[in-house]
Amino acid sequence: MKLTVNDIVKAIGGEAHIADKTDGNADLTSVVLDSRLVTEGGVFIAQKGERVDGHSFIGQVFEKGVSLVICEMDPEQVKVVFGTDPASWGSYIVVKDSLLALKQIATCYRSKLLIPFVGITGSVGKTSTKEFIAGVLSEKYNTLKTEGNYNNEIGVPLTLLKIREEHEAAVIEMGISDFGEMTRLTEMVRPDVAVITNIGQCHLENLKTRDGILKAKTEIFKGLTENGRVVLFGGDDKLITVGAVNDKEPVYFGESGSPKKLSSEIVSETDKGLFGSEAEIVLNYTGKGIATGKDIEISDEKISVTVPLPGHHMVINAAAAASVAMLLELTPAQIKSGIENMKPIVGRNNIVTVGDITLIDDCYNANPVSMKSSLDLLMLAKGKKIAILGDMFELGKNEKNMHREVGEYAAKLGVDRIYCVGDLGEYISEGARECSRNGSDKNTEYIGYWKTRDDAIRGIKDDLLLGAGERKLIPPGSTVLVKASHGMHFEEIVKVFKEIF
Repeated sequence: MKLTVNDIVKAIGGEAHIADKTDGNADLTSVVLDSRLVTEGGVFIAQKGERVDGHSFIGQVFEKGVSLVICEMDPEQVKVVFGTDPASWGSYIVVKDSLLALKQIATCYRSKLLIPFVGITGSVGKTSTKEFIAGVLSEKYNTLKTEGNYNNEIGVPLTLLKIREEHEAAVIEMGISDFGEMTRLTEMVRPDVAVITNIGQCHLENLKTRDGILKAKTEIFKGLTENGRVVLFGGDDKLITVGAVNDKEPVYFGESGSPKKLSSEIVSETDKGLFGSEAEIVLNYTGKGIATGKDIEISDEKISVTVPLPGHHMVINAAAAASVAMLLELTPAQIKSGIENMKPIVGRNNIVTVGDITLIDDCYNANPVSMKSSLDLLMLAKGKKIAILGDMFELGKNEKNMHREVGEYAAKLGVDRIYCVGDLGEYISEGARECSRNGSDKNTEYIGYWKTRDDAIRGIKDDLLLGAGERKLIPPGSTVLVKASHGMHFEEIVKVFKEIF
């Protein structure tokens, strides 16, 4: 890492105690919160967790050869609370807030890095878009990307601190649930390209309205580098109201017919069998490349791309990646290759065959927009179409109606069998049943409800164990969508299918 003890002392302040044996100008090897991940010559940040207090491991990490510990307790306090002998301590800094120190260190480290940074936010599709962008950029650059759910005020700085000399670009996912969070994230990331996928209905408990979400998401612009660019979805009624940022108009991507001129446009889409999708993406952008400052001019060049991941929304994600790639001076051939080499992510529209059924594993997260997109995907399947849908969290005071709307949408589409789970899932079933009573559904055969995930698991397990000829809930040849907010832990339902088959 191009980061030293002296850099950290300057960045975070606090009460520094630097041992004589510590070389303040030596490059550090790592910065971690987990004592199991410490490296010799690295930094350990002790934080007070809900179950474990990192201060109890300070003696151990010094034995492992760390160069510096950042903590909220001095040695005597640690001795009193944990009985640890501080005699072996090396260099340490006592601060009021360890996690604030983590963010300050990440901000300092980012300021030393000259590679292009892409920051991604939005209500729906952040992770899928991140994967597309990172995959495409990897055709030209050694690209570091956010892993897992490391998109918050702890995950983002830890991701930044993983960047090493070999990396040539970074793609950072940035998730928020309240005002001010994005400002703090973007101050660390300082993106050269800021991407917003859409403005949906997530985190309404704090942000109240879609206008509130727009305001919170566009805080990302505050941290843009001097020549930074903004990339937005041209099919979103809120995003198309965004004006110039850094005296430059946003770059838009999406489908033809958008009220905004599009840089990466989906010209056509054709059915590719059960789930595939194919589109011609038109790259039509003239402007300044961020990486080198050279002019790039590509006008009306068509690339026929087969998008290997299911769903129309994945084609839109591919268009987003194409727009970012154009700004960072990738060739059309590199963009095509990057898109076509994409691999599915577990828990996010990941389609797997288990026994005699097809499973759409989309249980990582959910909100009304993503629920409807996944139901649209389900309707492309052959055989019985079955949806197992659970609670969507953080939707605010209108959450019951939003769940009813999802149920109504599923019934109108004609999903054959709809199974709802959870306290809020009951309102999904209400919406589906109301639609059926009004005669506005197409051919929904059955609408079921389980109060808890464990009830659902028992019901599904009992049905699947009956055998192919007897199953009533999920007949052979069905395609099953499994979707809910992450807190419902529907991955346990997916596990049942895989274990039985």
